[in-house]
Amino acid sequence: MVQRTALVTGSAGFIGFHTAKRLLDAGWRVIGLDAMTDYYDVTLKERRHAMLMQNAGFQAVVARLEDSDLLRGLFEEHRPDVVIHLAAQAGVRYSIDEPGSYVEANLIGTFKLLEAARAFPPQHMLLASTSSVYGANTDMPYAETDKADTQMSFYAATKKANEAMAHSYAHLYGLPTTMFRFFTVYGPWGRPDMALFKFTKAILEGQPIDIYNHGDMSRDFTFIDDLVSGIVALVDAVPPASEERGEGVEGDSLSAVAPWRVVNIGNGQPVQLMTFVEAIEAAIGSTAQKNYMPMQPGDVPATWASADLLQALTGVRPRTPVDQGVRAFVDWYRDYYNV
Repeated sequence: MVQRTALVTGSAGFIGFHTAKRLLDAGWRVIGLDAMTDYYDVTLKERRHAMLMQNAGFQAVVARLEDSDLLRGLFEEHRPDVVIHLAAQAGVRYSIDEPGSYVEANLIGTFKLLEAARAFPPQHMLLASTSSVYGANTDMPYAETDKADTQMSFYAATKKANEAMAHSYAHLYGLPTTMFRFFTVYGPWGRPDMALFKFTKAILEGQPIDIYNHGDMSRDFTFIDDLVSGIVALVDAVPPASEERGEGVEGDSLSAVAPWRVVNIGNGQPVQLMTFVEAIEAAIGSTAQKNYMPMQPGDVPATWASADLLQALTGVRPRTPVDQGVRAFVDWYRDYYNV
């Protein structure tokens, strides 16, 4: 069996690390590209990369996507079969204060990646989007065919732009592309700016936690293992060119003019914020002190994914219950930080 090669951008990040590890465990060769930016603790990113480098099939490249020559060189040298683009400036709230970093990483970086792929086309491009692109939509669960033109944050706007950019490249240059929209991903090795990490840290330190919109929020929390299963399963669900299409599947978001589609990866089970907090308290064995706060700018009160298309294309459907996933994170946190 011929070994396949994947280029995974953002490989030292939370989702990129888990995705690269899953591919390596399955026998892939993985080129991991990460800029090691200091948006959060770089030590955490370095530890993730160090774990991946224990596998001989992994090659770490520390560089920015915006480096055109380096990126083109990676494509020319390694000719990846698949590109999984997870590198991004993340975070809804940070985009309010530092929008320029989102232009550089999410817009310019993605453009440079698309250009390198145009020169050395992989079999499939898989690019990360976000549930935040649904913005002010109130009809739920969100379906991939829903109109999504009312983004509430600049982060979400850059991700919607990525979808449009990738569609144009899929159409113009025949690059088969899948955009996947993530729904509130959590789990071991998670990001310190995410609610689960912040809440766990604060409760263990006896500090209060901030509860926004006075707790009247819900999220479609998706456990990291389920998310990665969806990504890896989509690798071989390549969007067909127009002349190769059969009858398709119900609710498919496949473009009429390009080998391009968007797919939700979410648990399909919205959970109230206070239920999520209770799961954290139960896993830790301690009750949180709570500061009830108004809604933050750029945020939305609820998210809820339809996972029907993902299941139709791959047979995969996220199912991990929140209490189980939260306990896995808390166990990791206690072990990693020795608390």
